[in-house]
Amino acid sequence: MKKFLILQMRPETEASDSEFEAILRYGGLSSEEVHRIRVEQENIEDIDINNYSAIIAGGSPFDISIPEAKKSATQKRVEVFFNSLFDKLIPLDFPFLGACSGNGLLGRYCGATITNKYAEPLRSVEVWVTDEGAKDPVLKGLPKKFSALVGHKEACDAVPPGAVLLVSSDPCPVQMFRVKKNIYATQFHPEADADEFILRIKIYKYAGYFKPEEAEDLISAIRQSNTPVPKKILSRFIDRYRSTK
Repeated sequence: MKKFLILQMRPETEASDSEFEAILRYGGLSSEEVHRIRVEQENIEDIDINNYSAIIAGGSPFDISIPEAKKSATQKRVEVFFNSLFDKLIPLDFPFLGACSGNGLLGRYCGATITNKYAEPLRSVEVWVTDEGAKDPVLKGLPKKFSALVGHKEACDAVPPGAVLLVSSDPCPVQMFRVKKNIYATQFHPEADADEFILRIKIYKYAGYFKPEEAEDLISAIRQSNTPVPKKILSRFIDRYRSTK
């Protein structure tokens, strides 16, 4: 049986481990079904994507829109890795789901401009499924409008050329898009629940996502959030590409 490849980019081990467990929990995955790689820690020369049934990439504190001179060696290595990965998987239309940073990396690779124009603090927002999204097998039959957890300093200014917009919102128009038939990206976090986001608020309190003095108010608001639909999107993606061979 081919495994899911989970690619992570969070240098903070507590945040990385929590994100990984959330992907397993809400994706309905066992530890035996996945191969985990922390891209920021490992100098990966090559990955044979044919060894996997699909790839899931999580978030990170890295901002790809900042000047190259301000990027750390770790961030540059992460970006080079993902560009090389996209060189392989996009021509093959290989199943991929990128969340937040995974969204930005894929969007930029596909030609979208990434800026802070549509940045969002850590919070729950209302998003809606587009007409094309309603026809997509990962979203079909889900509520037209739903709540999702977001938190990002940058986003796609517009849908990448050739991609299909699946989910949008007023604060951030590009919330989910698809490239070809099997390559997906979400700006919102399909793996996150309230506890996960409260942890991230504490870990990234001084990382520029919000003013540090706003942390407790954000935590209070997050405690009231209810975001079941994004988790269904994650589990549907996994169910669609789960290998039986």
